[in-house]
Formats: sequence, structure tokens, C-alpha cells
Amino acid sequence: MQTLLSYGFEQIEWQVALLSFLLTFVLTTCIALLYEKTYQGLSYSRGLVQSMILGSVVTCLLMISIGDNIARGIGIVGSLAIIRFRTNLREPRDLVFIFASLGVGVSCGVQSYATAVTGTAVFCLVAAVLHVSPFGARRKHDGLLRFQLPARPDAADTVTRILRSGTKHFVLVTLRDVAQGQAFDYSYQVRLANPGDQESLIAELRKVRDIRGLTYINQEATVEV
Repeated sequence: MQTLLSYGFEQIEWQVALLSFLLTFVLTTCIALLYEKTYQGLSYSRGLVQSMILGSVVTCLLMISIGDNIARGIGIVGSLAIIRFRTNLREPRDLVFIFASLGVGVSCGVQSYATAVTGTAVFCLVAAVLHVSPFGARRKHDGLLRFQLPARPDAADTVTRILRSGTKHFVLVTLRDVAQGQAFDYSYQVRLANPGDQESLIAELRKVRDIRGLTYINQEATVEV
């Protein structure tokens, strides 16, 4: 068996085609694994991860089949035009990973192996760096603090002193009266000086006399869900 695909004067040895498919599978598996490890959110899709690998293999097959023949390229494009993809992707990041997988399939299909390997390495490195870095984040507060205090000026002053000493920055979000004006419900957005200071902050606030309903909501856990 000398060739796997032949058309006119074009010949692609079956060893080259097999290498293209195997390299496509290995490289896109790396991209899919990185997507799985760096995914943030609740709507994880196993089918999307598998589609990255399968789509790149199909793309590699099409590029090998087309080769340098314009007629075959037009025929395949016309055949694919009847297929309508109606899958909705919630995150643009998902589309970028799929596009990267297809790009690897194209590179391997045209036997540009160096480009495929280098592009995969650079893409995975950039994606990993962006995942661990705070680049693009606009979170200005670490958490939401809520509690109720009696309608006494000394109680509010005590809480203000605790917040000034225990946080890096705090902003009063809402203030409303409860119990027919006998108490006030406070909501503060706070930024902690150290990420693990919420326990000590809550412990200090619990020492305030007559404070009730003290809750702390970590906003970092609700980012990009």
C-alpha cells in the first residue's frame, strides 16, 4: 500500500496521514485537558470537551482530502454549507478553545507540524498564565457583610472603628430601619487586607453589644459562575 489518498499528481503517503491524525489527537487532547482544569463555572459540558478533539480530527481529515486542489475545496465547502450548527456557547472562552483545536487540525492536515506543536504550546501557556493571574478581573471587594444594630450612635461608631482597623477598604451599600425604627440593617462591601482575615473580622464584630444577624458572603466564590 503506497498511498492512502491520491488524486491526479497529488500523493499523500499513509504514514504521513497517520502521523497527522495522531499528532492532531495528542495536541488537541492537551488543549481539552487544559480547558477542563481551568474551567470556572457551573455549566460544565463533557460533550464540548470531546467536541474539541473530534472536531480537530475532522478538520485534519478535510485538509488532507482537499490538499492543493481547488475543485475539491469548493466541493467540500458546498457540502458543509448544508449543515447548520445551532449550539449556543455561553462563554466566548469556549469558542476560543474550539477554534484553537480546529487550528491545530488545520496545521496537522497541511503537514505543518512545527506550527501545530508551537501553536499548541504557546496557546496552552498563555491560557494557563491568564487563569492564575488576576488579569481582566474587576472585583473591587472581597465580600458582603450584613448585620443589624440597635438605633444607637455608639454602636455604629464601634462597628466603624472595627471596620477601619480590620479591613483595607469598606463601603456602606444599604441602610434600612427594621423593628419600627428600633434597629438598623447594615450592608457593607469590604476588602480585606489579607484574604484570610474574615474570621478575625467576624470575631471582633461579635463582641459589639446587641449586634444580630451577622453574616459574611464571600464574593470571590461567586465570580464567573
